[in-house]
Amino acid sequence: MKKSLLVLFFLVFFFCISFAQNLKKANPFHIIPEPVSVSLQKGAFVLNDETHVIADSKSSDIASLLAQMLNESFGFHFVSKKENVSTKENAIAFQINNKSDASLGNEGYNIQISPKKIILSANTAHGLFYGIQTLMQLLPASNSHAQTKNISLKIPSAVITDYPRFGYRGMMLDVSRHFFSKDFIKKYIDEMAKYKFNLFHWHLTDDQGWRIEIKGLPQLTSIGAWRVPRTGQWGTFEEPQPNEKATDGGFYTQDDIKEIVNYARQRFIAILPEIDVPAHSLALIASYPNLSCTRKQYDVSPQYTPDSLDDVLCVANDSTWLILDKIFAQVAQLFPYQYIHTGGDEANRKFWMKDPKDIALMQKEGIKTPAELQSYFEKKLEKLIISKGKKMIGWDEIVEGGLAPEAVVMSWRGMKGGIEAAKQGHQVIMTPILETYLSRKQGDASVEPFGPGLLRLSTCYNFEPVPEGVDPKLILGGQASTWTEKIPNYRHLEYMTWPRAMAISEVLWSPKSSRSWNDFANRVERHFSYLDADSVKYSRSVYDPIITAVKGTDDSMKIELTTEMPGLIIYYTFDGTDPDNFYPNYSGEPLDIPKGASEIRAVAYKNGKVVSRQINKLLNDLKTDLAKKKN
Repeated sequence: MKKSLLVLFFLVFFFCISFAQNLKKANPFHIIPEPVSVSLQKGAFVLNDETHVIADSKSSDIASLLAQMLNESFGFHFVSKKENVSTKENAIAFQINNKSDASLGNEGYNIQISPKKIILSANTAHGLFYGIQTLMQLLPASNSHAQTKNISLKIPSAVITDYPRFGYRGMMLDVSRHFFSKDFIKKYIDEMAKYKFNLFHWHLTDDQGWRIEIKGLPQLTSIGAWRVPRTGQWGTFEEPQPNEKATDGGFYTQDDIKEIVNYARQRFIAILPEIDVPAHSLALIASYPNLSCTRKQYDVSPQYTPDSLDDVLCVANDSTWLILDKIFAQVAQLFPYQYIHTGGDEANRKFWMKDPKDIALMQKEGIKTPAELQSYFEKKLEKLIISKGKKMIGWDEIVEGGLAPEAVVMSWRGMKGGIEAAKQGHQVIMTPILETYLSRKQGDASVEPFGPGLLRLSTCYNFEPVPEGVDPKLILGGQASTWTEKIPNYRHLEYMTWPRAMAISEVLWSPKSSRSWNDFANRVERHFSYLDADSVKYSRSVYDPIITAVKGTDDSMKIELTTEMPGLIIYYTFDGTDPDNFYPNYSGEPLDIPKGASEIRAVAYKNGKVVSRQINKLLNDLKTDLAKKKN
């Protein structure tokens, strides 16, 4: 009897698992980031010319925004109206909850889809805004601006409950290395909003350009915002020549800043400004040479700053603090967000140790090391930031030598700095270089544009912001960071951003327990059509074959072929010809290398059509890679 009950138990258990998996496969939605809960119901809502967009008095602005989005995408002529949302049928209805739902918080939402109506509800307009981002993903991609008639779109009935895992979900853009116009920044913010990012970290200053107008300091934008023009591979540029004009660059006026801040606010995105000090300050020093330890006149650098150039502010110089006070006072007024990012990374501290003023300050304050001198700088800077009504965020180097009392640490050199800061009770934002830096190549170097390192889409998706042993409450969230040394224009910025930013959005929004790479990869394919419709450039590296050398049982080198995207067929050759679907396909077992072969070429297909770029690898290069792994 017990044996029969045990068998019955396992049958029921496996049936439940199978049912859940089939239900997941049957889900017709392709939402990114994945909602907390999606429960499919019977029937479907039909969106057509007769549909009404209605709202209660507190949600009319969001309802109007959805009407505008539907009109632009599908040619409808919707006008949102304030009506009783409980009685109207064939309607998309918006409402703010009369009694706050604690589980939803400020950013969560509910969507109830039935054949009669769609009801979007939330505690705040912020939550409703995210609800319409999800609702738009339930519709097909369209870039139609025509006056479409008699169009009808079916949306399967469902109940969707959703809210974010983390409060800080950011994307960082460096506009110093290459300047991006106001219109491009707005487009970048638009794309962020679609995937429920809520923080735009704006890296406004660095060695290669100062990008923000500061009244009373005109040389910051007349000198610091411009460098000599160079085109080609970053790191190989010729330094400025005598009498060469600096014409490459740009800056944002304070009116530009206010306009962009308001534009982002309307999309529920806060802007975190970054003024990078004490290092990465060459554009500031080129404008005001007395701020460095050497007091030399430098040009704004068109590329990496040589170690011989002093791009570090003199800590003991009174002028440093007078100018920083003026800068941060205006930055604090321009940006409503409660934090200001002050950089703090990669300070070339050797210049401090050669400066009589800094040495005297160290002796006076009992400071023993250059790291402690930077800690002195950061603590003094934090007091300045607090005096402006703000809080300070810095890169993880500010942990060294002792943290400023209330500083938030942004951990980029891996997770270590963030872990150390959290153990000291400080709040942390995770953006480790190997998991979140979108400036890194995203596929095989042979077919990717020039760039540092490698960061594949699947690696982004496997990023986990909360390390073991750390209080999760201290991890505010994370961000995707894009440095633009090797990103000279907006189209390439889009290519480097998407779809990897989608993976980061799901990591930061969705429950950790719901993460599934195969499911996410399939949803990403659907979203390529949305990017196409919006004329957004993106990478398809996820389809490309990955060619790896492995050691066979007989110590011989063999070849493995994989792709990130599941369900593809890989065709290959060793004879130097270009493969297609008439060539041998990879079975999953490591390949023996034919005698005399010097190269392998591979391409991936799906549903009988080529979907990848062709990847060619010299066997000698693979042999070298295998030897490095052994060591």
